[in-house]
Amino acid sequence: MSAVIHHPGVHSHDHEHHAPYGWRRWLYATNHKDIGTMYLLFSFTMLIIGGLLAMLIRMELFQPGLQFVNPGLFNQLTTMHGLIMVFGAIMPGFVGFANWMVPLQIGAADMAFARMNNLSFWLLIPAALMLVGSFFMPGGAPAAGWTLYAPLTLQMGPSMDAGIFAMHILGASSIMGSINIIVTILNMRAPGMTLMKMPLFCWTWLITAYLLIAVMPVLAGAITMTLTDRHFGTSFFNPAGGGDPVLYQHIFWFFGHPEVYIMILPAFGIVSAVIPAFARKRLFGYTSMVYATASIAILSFIVWAHHMFTTGMPVVGQLFFMYATMLIAVPTGVKIFNWIATMWRGSMTFETPMLFAVGFIFVFTMGGFTGLILAMAPVDIQLQDTYYVVAHFHYVLVAGSLFGMFAGAYFWLPKWTGVMYNEVRGKIHFWASLIFFNITFFPMHFLGLAGMPRRYADYPMQFADFNAIASVGAFGFGLAQVYFFLFVVLPCMRGKGEKAAQNPWEGAEGLEWEVPSPAPFHTFETPPKLNAAATKIVA
Repeated sequence: MSAVIHHPGVHSHDHEHHAPYGWRRWLYATNHKDIGTMYLLFSFTMLIIGGLLAMLIRMELFQPGLQFVNPGLFNQLTTMHGLIMVFGAIMPGFVGFANWMVPLQIGAADMAFARMNNLSFWLLIPAALMLVGSFFMPGGAPAAGWTLYAPLTLQMGPSMDAGIFAMHILGASSIMGSINIIVTILNMRAPGMTLMKMPLFCWTWLITAYLLIAVMPVLAGAITMTLTDRHFGTSFFNPAGGGDPVLYQHIFWFFGHPEVYIMILPAFGIVSAVIPAFARKRLFGYTSMVYATASIAILSFIVWAHHMFTTGMPVVGQLFFMYATMLIAVPTGVKIFNWIATMWRGSMTFETPMLFAVGFIFVFTMGGFTGLILAMAPVDIQLQDTYYVVAHFHYVLVAGSLFGMFAGAYFWLPKWTGVMYNEVRGKIHFWASLIFFNITFFPMHFLGLAGMPRRYADYPMQFADFNAIASVGAFGFGLAQVYFFLFVVLPCMRGKGEKAAQNPWEGAEGLEWEVPSPAPFHTFETPPKLNAAATKIVA
């Protein structure tokens, strides 16, 4: 059932509006599609840089003893890997998806603030250069862990200041992007598209944008206090001057836990678009999905101290944060059940987007269960700062955020490029990613249960076998992503392959499938009119 009455304004007038060309098109870009493309390419570049750091970490941990790097450099690698992946790869990647898809899905001509959109992208470049360039500063890159805990941050060299400055710029970019997304969704929807008719991807991004605006200033405050402790004689986190390092942890995790949901909610939105398309059914429980997303966002503000069970928290505090953390599993479970109910008795086919979506559900659920285990204060005290925690958050962020992005990329690549990707290559990428991911991170659960602490460059002999397996898996996983870019994305970008239909997926619904493939430079100059009969526009 089409959600749109066709009329001349739906399609672009390309003969009237030629796209700019050359370097000016990208430097001065105000078109949401161009900016979305730049975000996605930037995100993938940072994914590869962060991945190379991960390869160095796994090379060092392949066997006991110090092989390639000293412990100081090892700590720099773990710190920078985390910062680059979180702030350079995952967050800009999802903003790229939002830039591309939100205006198309709500029938808007562009984002609300086109020039601010341009600035919010170009801020990423100096921030990334500063972050990566910190390796070449005196004393090397920051080595305090990606959480930048005091008092370690107070003892770092000048690269710490560069890192703090880069984080400020990245935060400003995120806040500007979020304001843009909120105003676009609230003010620029096509006539007849009420909030409860929006595709779920728009809902998840609307809620994510509010989360970003709420918590990025908290991170900015924490790292500014670190900066003044380092250079201006304050003692926020320095016990010698009456400060408290645990205060930093409270402020950081008040940002850090909503941040985890900032990195997963857009993936929920993508999966909620992909699964109905390939199950050929409407999304089960649309309204409950919207409320579940909002519930996750609200609850994310009251669970932060589950990262801090070992800091000497009173038992009452431990109980509160334990129960609150278990509670957040309820709306997440609602989403999982709704996706499964959507697939139940659907006419399912398993093209690559669907494979990544189903893989996402399977592996993300495992990450959720290990999160529930870590929510138990007495268990967490044993597992804190071990490889069990590393396994848990990689199951959530790699199998969650990254697999969600891959599902979205395969789903919308035909719309972006006008070319169908190679299905066989897509499936090779999926199976290689899924298998090598599990080979890498599943053994880490056992390492953590056996007591291996994270962020150590060396370890005793009893941990050798599982570490060797994890390292082999990591190299396979890294090569799978290089394969994805070279053999799936590049051919599509060059226009090599079968031409994509306007709607290449039989079961996909939504306004983005009402424009030609590739999506013209200008779309929806006249807002589309929605049928009154279309009760839900859910891709």
